[in-house]
Amino acid sequence: MNQEILKKSKIQLTVEHIQKYWILYLMMIPATVLLILFTYGPMYGIIMAFQDFTVFKGYTGSPFVGLKHFQRLFSDPLFYRLFKNTFMVGVLDFLFSFPAPLIFALILNEVRKVRFKSVVQSISYLPHFIPLVVMVGIIFELFGSYGIINSLLSSLGMEPISFFTKSEWFLPLYIGSGVWKTIGWGSIIYMGALTNIDSTLYEAADMDGANRWHKMWHVTLPSLRPTVVTLFILNAGGIMQVGFEKVFLMSSPATYEVSDVLSTYVYRQGILNSDFSYSAAVGLFNNIVALLFVLLANKIAKKLGGEGIV
Repeated sequence: MNQEILKKSKIQLTVEHIQKYWILYLMMIPATVLLILFTYGPMYGIIMAFQDFTVFKGYTGSPFVGLKHFQRLFSDPLFYRLFKNTFMVGVLDFLFSFPAPLIFALILNEVRKVRFKSVVQSISYLPHFIPLVVMVGIIFELFGSYGIINSLLSSLGMEPISFFTKSEWFLPLYIGSGVWKTIGWGSIIYMGALTNIDSTLYEAADMDGANRWHKMWHVTLPSLRPTVVTLFILNAGGIMQVGFEKVFLMSSPATYEVSDVLSTYVYRQGILNSDFSYSAAVGLFNNIVALLFVLLANKIAKKLGGEGIV
């Protein structure tokens, strides 16, 4: 009896909450529909990884083949190179792109001239709004065979560098451009968290004779820990999710040794070769590894004293 009353009271509270905030729930409907259609809906396609899928037979008519495509992937001579490249690009991008916004936010937080601080923030946000294709075009204008950098090298009597045909330059260009594009926009979350730090903590540190470095190390960073932990876990999940578009635009057969990743391999197999089942298996494997990275990052965060998100 008591459980029924409790259940009814919970339902009643839920209904009252919806009635009170119905406008907010109404605003959620379009986003929820888009999420279902374009995120959860396509997940049904995972079934292709276990079928010999053909367009004419569809999901229901295509025969199941179990783990055949996964066995093919693991026995593929390219698998080791693809996995290694994806891991290296993702890890190096994470190591540079994750701390950069935090460091940038901490530096901006120490700037006392409000006008200068606002100008720097506005300029740093601009790269985020540049389309990826345009950004890669800018990189080509700077580092191409007849770009600004090579023109400068030639004027100094130095040999031009073929940045886009030498594999050793792919990672520096990829990671450097990624940091440039995300550092300003990524710092917004940290700047917001910095404004919520209790000012009395800084006043107490001043009374103890702490300098700026001590306040940043013993007050600012500990206060930012929940934000840092959350973003650490979310960014760790992207290690294996190396963006296809940017790699595809910046790479060439001459740099495949380091730039050929799982996402570009899925494109070649699925779109160019119409091998849908095999490409689905490769994509599913990639997503499973990405999930493992999220769980690992969450466990590390808990070990270090954070709460985690799972």
